[in-house]
Amino acid sequence: MAIRLVAALIVLLLAFSSLELSRFRDFGWFRAWLAQLHFAEGGGRVALALALPAIVCALLQGALRGWGFGLASVVFAVIVLLCSFGPREPETDIDAVLTAEDAVAREAAAQDLRDDAAAAPLPFTAPALVEAAVLAGLRRRFGVLFWFFVLGATGALLYRLSQIAAEDNALDLRTRDAARRFAAAMDWLPAHLMVLAMALVSDFEAVLRAWRAWHMQPGRSRWELEPGFLAAVARSGVDADIEAGDGGAIADITDPLEELADARRLLIRVLVVWLAVVALIVLAGWIA
Repeated sequence: MAIRLVAALIVLLLAFSSLELSRFRDFGWFRAWLAQLHFAEGGGRVALALALPAIVCALLQGALRGWGFGLASVVFAVIVLLCSFGPREPETDIDAVLTAEDAVAREAAAQDLRDDAAAAPLPFTAPALVEAAVLAGLRRRFGVLFWFFVLGATGALLYRLSQIAAEDNALDLRTRDAARRFAAAMDWLPAHLMVLAMALVSDFEAVLRAWRAWHMQPGRSRWELEPGFLAAVARSGVDADIEAGDGGAIADITDPLEELADARRLLIRVLVVWLAVVALIVLAGWIA
């Protein structure tokens, strides 16, 4: 776990730097591999597509363990994690909206927050922007980090490949549906841990109330593998922060830019909580 924490800190420092990292995140090879599996469909095609890269990564991860006093493992973990984040940092796309020169430029920049470029245009409203920003945080960073801390580089790569498969419009309907269900299942645990962190750094009661309200909707279940509750919780937490005067702004929960700026602050706080918890786990392991 200590090696994974060190690798995560290195990658996060690079992510928050001014370096252009998106060019390292080209998964065209995986899309080509997925296309070669046209003889299968549904869950079988998804399993075949994900299994080979995951197995190769796991073998490399195991083979490098212990080399160079752990340095080889750190380097490999940094490379895989760096490639698995993204395609861009969520803060980059949020800042592009906040610093745009005019309304037209802001609306155009906001479209980059969507997971699927082929999806319907994102409305330039406070709820839609907060939802898009937080889901981008989940799928571009927190989901990757969670599975990286659990399974190492293999987990990070598996998460990213599952998201790419879920967004591949070239797949047949059965395969894409299976890919989406698998991606949603991988989102479920990290999304709940994000909710827990939001409760700690935001309005606890507002977050818990939103989480309960979402799950009490007709047809919903607490164990449903669907991370949609995260968007509702984030909107509630951001609204509560704005009403409480977070950031020194006027309490206007209908202002898209103010809500988006607070969503950005919320994501940073959640990241700090996650890293602090992992650091405590590492420290406890050393003491034990």
